[in-house]
Amino acid sequence: MRAERSVRRHLAVTMAAAVLAGLLVLVQAELLAGVLSGRFAAAALAALAAVVCVRALLAWTQGVFAGRTATGVKSALRHRLLARLRELGPERLAAHRSGELVTLAGRGLDGLDAYLTGYLPAIAVAAVVPVAVLVRLFAADLASAVIVLVTLPLIPVFGALVGMTTKAVTERQYLALSRLGGHFLDVVRGLPTLRAFGRARYQAGVIQQVADAHRSATMRTLRVAFLSSLVLELCASLSLALVAVPIGLRLLGGSLDLTTALLVLLLAPEAYLPLRAMGTRFHASMEGVAAADAAFAVLDRSAADQDEPVRRPAAVPAGTPAPAPAGAPEIRLEGVTVRYPGRDAAALDDVSLTIGPRERVALVGESGGGKSTLLHLVLGFVQPSEGRVLIDGTDLRDLDPASWRARLAFVAQRPHLFATTVAGNIRLGAPSASLEEVRRAADAAYAGFVAGLPRGFDTVVGEGGAGFSAGQRQRIALARAFCRPEASVLLLDEPTARLDGRSEAAVVAATGDLARGRTAVIVAHRPAMIDLADRVVRLHEGRVVSDTTRPATTADRVETGPPGGSPGGAGPVGAPARDETAGHARSGRQVADGKEGGR
Repeated sequence: MRAERSVRRHLAVTMAAAVLAGLLVLVQAELLAGVLSGRFAAAALAALAAVVCVRALLAWTQGVFAGRTATGVKSALRHRLLARLRELGPERLAAHRSGELVTLAGRGLDGLDAYLTGYLPAIAVAAVVPVAVLVRLFAADLASAVIVLVTLPLIPVFGALVGMTTKAVTERQYLALSRLGGHFLDVVRGLPTLRAFGRARYQAGVIQQVADAHRSATMRTLRVAFLSSLVLELCASLSLALVAVPIGLRLLGGSLDLTTALLVLLLAPEAYLPLRAMGTRFHASMEGVAAADAAFAVLDRSAADQDEPVRRPAAVPAGTPAPAPAGAPEIRLEGVTVRYPGRDAAALDDVSLTIGPRERVALVGESGGGKSTLLHLVLGFVQPSEGRVLIDGTDLRDLDPASWRARLAFVAQRPHLFATTVAGNIRLGAPSASLEEVRRAADAAYAGFVAGLPRGFDTVVGEGGAGFSAGQRQRIALARAFCRPEASVLLLDEPTARLDGRSEAAVVAATGDLARGRTAVIVAHRPAMIDLADRVVRLHEGRVVSDTTRPATTADRVETGPPGGSPGGAGPVGAPARDETAGHARSGRQVADGKEGGR
């Protein structure tokens, strides 16, 4: 709020309008008491009506500017949150569940409306109006003013006691909401995979359990809120009774005049009302406060992570970043441990692995075993907490990141296509590539379907690849990699996941061609993709549990050539794999000719 001038102005107007409207209560009580007691003439009713109209105008002004304040604060906070998440990059974003961040930036921060439009103005009114009423009561009737002065603190005391419980249960409610939103978004994103493996019904049950937990947390919060309202109303009613009963008795006894009695009876409730309103709006605003706390926690933690210097081994001096080596490099992991902030278990735990030049390694294992983290290490998105990653003997942290990534070709499990032409998506990693080079890359990736599109390579792709099947999106992503002939390292993250048989055959055939002459690391589950590898490394709970070298056949040795020879590129290892890859190539050509069935 302090960073936005317009927000400060709106907030100042909101507070001023709320306080003035509260102070006009004193004028209204004076006029009404005087008219009812006959002290003022009937003409004073016009002044009373004017006061009421001014209070209504101030209330409207408060509402308008409070709404603008809320909009400005939420907008500024969302911009800060999104800007910080953009600065973090994939390596530190992995510490946050995307679904929880979406819930926080959307539904969570929307809860600030009640805090900014209700609670903050109520605080301003509660800080000024009760004091002004007490001053007027002391001037009008000392005994009544003393009773109000003694009983008035009871409301904030009871409110604070209940408020501490409310804050705790509201934070639990928001945590349940965050889990529900985050889990639901993750399930929707992975629904095709869940259906493919028959886990959709189980996840529906998990969502029901999370939703029940959120419902229970919400009901607990509402119970506390209703009970707190009962406590505050009871306390205020008893306090008013302590004022009203003596006033009535004294009025009957003749020791108090009617005008003063009416003024005290009209002003006493106004002393308690701001505090009661503040307590009620406190409960309504707690969800937004919990969301704001979560947002600032993300900002503060992310800033701390971003400012934390990267720990380097003592043996590796820090200096000017070195250029990345040319040719297919050797990649070596030495005692690498990766820990994400906020997680107890290590994503990778003391992993040592060597991948030789032009060697193709398949990473296999259950989900969450650390395969994608290993790829992110090689990409430079994640820094090891312990150990180091060496590229031809040089620590990856000492290499120039841009120079190193220029030698990489990465194909994700769910490649993102941008809302531009097919050619623009293919030349994403090589902006200067000519249309002829783009065509050759598409042919190499068995993306012959592009020729059948209404405008060919000039066809505009929908955001996220809307209108294209999963197999087509995957082959466009492979064409991107083919469009980077200078890339000497190939990284693939389950490129055949969610594909049917024909699409898988085309992707496997294209991957076999793409991996020739390059150091390749392939995260794989399907046997056809594993058959492309020279070695199979199995990861379990962040550790390497097996490292199997596949025996090379005569055909492989003839095609690959002797070690250290020209990178002519090896095909799939083993005779059965060779036959299968030939079948894949035939199927891939059929798909490229437009005979695609399935997704």
